[in-house]
Amino acid sequence: MKLKLGLPKGSLQEATFALFQKAGYSFKVSSRSYQPVVDDETIEPILLRPQEIPMYIEQGVIDAGLTGKDWIADSGAKVHEICELRYSKLTSNPIRIVLAVHNDSPVQTVQDLQGKRIATEYVRLTQRYLDENGVSAMVEFSWGADEVKVPILVEAIVVNTETGSSLRAHNLRIVDTLLTSTTRFVASDEAMKNPWKRTKIESLEILLTGAMNATKLVGLKMNLPKDRQQEILSILPSLKNPTLSTLTDENWLAAEVILSETEVRELVPALKRAGATGLVEYPLNKVIY
Repeated sequence: MKLKLGLPKGSLQEATFALFQKAGYSFKVSSRSYQPVVDDETIEPILLRPQEIPMYIEQGVIDAGLTGKDWIADSGAKVHEICELRYSKLTSNPIRIVLAVHNDSPVQTVQDLQGKRIATEYVRLTQRYLDENGVSAMVEFSWGADEVKVPILVEAIVVNTETGSSLRAHNLRIVDTLLTSTTRFVASDEAMKNPWKRTKIESLEILLTGAMNATKLVGLKMNLPKDRQQEILSILPSLKNPTLSTLTDENWLAAEVILSETEVRELVPALKRAGATGLVEYPLNKVIY
């Protein structure tokens, strides 16, 4: 038996493969192929546009996949959400689905778009948003490059943005945020009713969330003199309890702790000044709570 797994092709592809690599799975794909190869014979992966993954899962064509909350919302597909995976092509921050207009536009609220034209990939999501706000406007599907269409072809666009840099570069401003989205690991109801597939999906959840947890964490080892133990350990954050072990020299201890990368860069100099030696920072692949 195999698990048919949909993976997002496009901007998220490399970040997705990197996450699976940390989880213990190696994916390889040629530049023109939609059928990756993975070092797990029980997984049958296929690269799909993230917009398509919710629909194929709902229809049972594939068993599970990774896609954005935005595309689940836009499609209206009924899927079983396994977990949230907060990663993207640039940062670990959520993306926003926003309504944007040109800086010179008189539009200040969505109500100002009554009778106007809006271009977007998120046609159904945008239409529902307009209906909820009592606005009648023409929503047209766009294949991309929406920013260049304002204000020559349309009065507004609904697009996703991670940093807002592309909008600013095209002299656009955000009027409203429709949705905040992160990547979700989802499955079909049919797959979750199959004991083998459910177990496989739950195993992937454990490994993927473990890899996500480790993304911004590192391990830190150090040696410290016993007579300065409390002084040195007091420098560590109060919620971080290091593992202590004895060394052959009875006057010294070895300490090991997991910290965020930002904490380490602040703490290492202070620990060194307090008398810690042999400080070693090392990367982590998975942290499972």
